[in-house]
Amino acid sequence: MQKEPPPYVWAVPDERNILTWNFIIRGPPDSPYDGGEYHGQLLFPAEYPFKPPGIKMLTPSGRFYPDKKICFSMSDFHPGSWNPAWSVQTILTGLLSFMLSDEITTGSVNSSPAHKRGFAAQSHNWNIQQARFREAFPEMRDLPNMG
Repeated sequence: MQKEPPPYVWAVPDERNILTWNFIIRGPPDSPYDGGEYHGQLLFPAEYPFKPPGIKMLTPSGRFYPDKKICFSMSDFHPGSWNPAWSVQTILTGLLSFMLSDEITTGSVNSSPAHKRGFAAQSHNWNIQQARFREAFPEMRDLPNMG
């Protein structure tokens, strides 16, 4: 995942708990999230890959409530639709696609494109002030080439 990340996503396992992965999604061009940097966590159960992870977005985005679990087809809200073959890369690519949609579900927020652009502009500065971000990405001052 780190050697050849897919466009706009980056993830690393937590050094203290292999079942927690921290990720960053970069907002793609031509979206209200353009240039944004969104930190989140994949919370894998001990039964992974046979059970799906919980998924949280920590950075305010105007799309998801910060630090609340997100309900979508690849999360622990929908264990019946889970596929054990799905990788971290697959999950994060799916989350990015879901982020770009307007579907409202548990954990999501309904806000204007202008509001989302405002969060995108503030996201990097917000992240670097957060202890969880600094612990997960201690050497990261800027994002790796993500698209």
